[in-house]
Amino acid sequence: MQPQRTPLQVTISVWYALFVREALSRTTADRMAWFWMLVEPAAAVLVFIALRAVFFGNLRHIDGAPTVPWMLVGLFGFNLISNVMLRGIGAMDANKALFSYRQIKPIDPVVVRFYVEALLVTFIFLLFMLVAVALEAPVQVDKPLEAVFMWFILWLLGVGLGLIFSAVASLVPEMGKVIRILSMPLLIISGVIIPLQTLPVSFSDILIWNPIAQAIELLRSEFFANYRTMPQVSINYIVIWVLGTLGLGLLLHLRFERLFKRL
Repeated sequence: MQPQRTPLQVTISVWYALFVREALSRTTADRMAWFWMLVEPAAAVLVFIALRAVFFGNLRHIDGAPTVPWMLVGLFGFNLISNVMLRGIGAMDANKALFSYRQIKPIDPVVVRFYVEALLVTFIFLLFMLVAVALEAPVQVDKPLEAVFMWFILWLLGVGLGLIFSAVASLVPEMGKVIRILSMPLLIISGVIIPLQTLPVSFSDILIWNPIAQAIELLRSEFFANYRTMPQVSINYIVIWVLGTLGLGLLLHLRFERLFKRL
């Protein structure tokens, strides 16, 4: 007689099966999937460099950090949060047929998508960093362990926001489109292209309340030894956001679990 599996073993088995399904879907559903995963961030960096050259006349406008690596770290840090929080939208609808199995909860495909997206963004980021080192670009991680920790914090912030957005978008489908539209300006107001400290004080004091901007700034400070963030930037503020969004997201999924299965 086969011994009964514990709930943890069942959950791990479910997540593994969903992970294989999601990973194959993300990387092999389109023959050009890997090509676009590599080309899109490279094209974005080139566009941002061109914009800075046009508006500032040169690329030496950032104190304490080389411009291109500074921008590369900010872009991938932003992509980690943005991709994770938006990929959760639609995860339950795409796996609705699997909810007939009682072992699979509506939150399972959402969490697995967060994990798959983190792996893909991290892999591509490391690949870009290796290419930059091979090209002898001024790329050097000043505090590797702290940088890894901040990368994890960025992912948790994306997970917390993604849990909330996935629940809201499932309850009100129209909200999914609204959330995607509202997320577009985040790239600008999160300091990915222009350092917030170079903006007028009246603007920077407002934009720095954005937890994504603070998280990206702290990530950059771990990469570049001489880079100085704004005084308002605080890891405690980001942790409060992480705990708050994770708690609210999990409560929403727990409260409406049965409804998500019927929708």
